[in-house]
Amino acid sequence: MATTLPLHRPLALPVRRQAADDRARAPWGWALAGLLAGALPALVVFAPAHWLTTAIAQATGQQVLLTDPRGTVWTGSAQVVLTGGSASQDRAALPGRLQWRLRPAWSGLQAELNADCCTRSPLRLQAKAHTGGMRFVLDDSQSEWPAAVLSGLGTPWNTLQPQGQLVLQTRALQADWAAGRLVLGGEARLDALAMASRLSTLRPMGSYRLTVQGGDSVTLTLQTLQGDLQLSGSGLWVGQRLRFTGEASAAPEREGALSNLLNIIGRRNGARSLISLG
Repeated sequence: MATTLPLHRPLALPVRRQAADDRARAPWGWALAGLLAGALPALVVFAPAHWLTTAIAQATGQQVLLTDPRGTVWTGSAQVVLTGGSASQDRAALPGRLQWRLRPAWSGLQAELNADCCTRSPLRLQAKAHTGGMRFVLDDSQSEWPAAVLSGLGTPWNTLQPQGQLVLQTRALQADWAAGRLVLGGEARLDALAMASRLSTLRPMGSYRLTVQGGDSVTLTLQTLQGDLQLSGSGLWVGQRLRFTGEASAAPEREGALSNLLNIIGRRNGARSLISLG
């Protein structure tokens, strides 16, 4: 007669215990996942403003600093300080504060910038990603900036110590960055009005216009609007290099008052000073 042996299930108890342990741990796991899911969006939304200021300082080689930041990356303010770089002691701050507002947009980012001292209406900038690069588009704008802030950038501005008003106008200005190459479109016009310098007792010396025209070749044109110091020149932006030639001269009766400045601007050639960059 065949003998029926009892069936033994040695693994049943450990399996039941494992299942119970899993059920006990499950609420904690879900709680941790929920905490992370809630914290990450909050971290993005409330990211502190100093994250943005640190990124800008690194991107500009410490030449543009946003100090005393307040608010968040998305909506905040700071004071703008221009410097000669990380090793420079030169620095100059814009009066008032700069406010910004950043918002995600389709395939990119939208920004509004408003400077207490210098913008009558916000500057609006769009950054859009495209195949192989980024495109930055600035809405047509006009803003006014104190020329004295340029002295913070170090040589040669710290020697010239310019004074006057800079009026910047842009039309259809955009920049495309792709494959390591920057292509500029549109136009920017900078009027330097009633300019003066610590190197001359003549105040003002004159008013000037620098026009940057984008396209396949980016061109620069410098002209005198009025004044005893005459400036003229033209240039071409080739790759990442600027090549510019021009000259400065003084009205005959003002040559003595402008002599020191002419020696600094370029290579002296009689009554003229020759300017060459690149």
